[in-house]
Amino acid sequence: MTTVLVVEDSATQRQMISDLLKESGLNASVVSVADGVEALEQIKNKCPDIVVLDIVMPRMNGYEVCREIKTDPKTENLPVIMCSSKGEEFDKYWGMKQGADAYIAKPFEPSELIGTIKQLLRG
Repeated sequence: MTTVLVVEDSATQRQMISDLLKESGLNASVVSVADGVEALEQIKNKCPDIVVLDIVMPRMNGYEVCREIKTDPKTENLPVIMCSSKGEEFDKYWGMKQGADAYIAKPFEPSELIGTIKQLLRG
């Protein structure tokens, strides 16, 4: 079974994304945390198969989390999808520069997120 880590500070958004993933037929277990520090702790304890990562969060933003993931030899191949309301071209560019494998701007179509996850999990 695939494990998806959802990192999102908004409880509503976190629940919405988790529900979407559970109902998508992905056969995934969903773990969700509220900020970047919790995300890195979770990854250290039990590495997921893919991370859906918000950018604007307390304690540690998504860009910093992505950089940490991609510069650690243990997690450098862990797929990261940045999913943020920061939808400008520069935000996308900067997310990809930090090592994100994909960038989805909110609000998004459910099929866009599910399709991107499936594509990245196939490698």
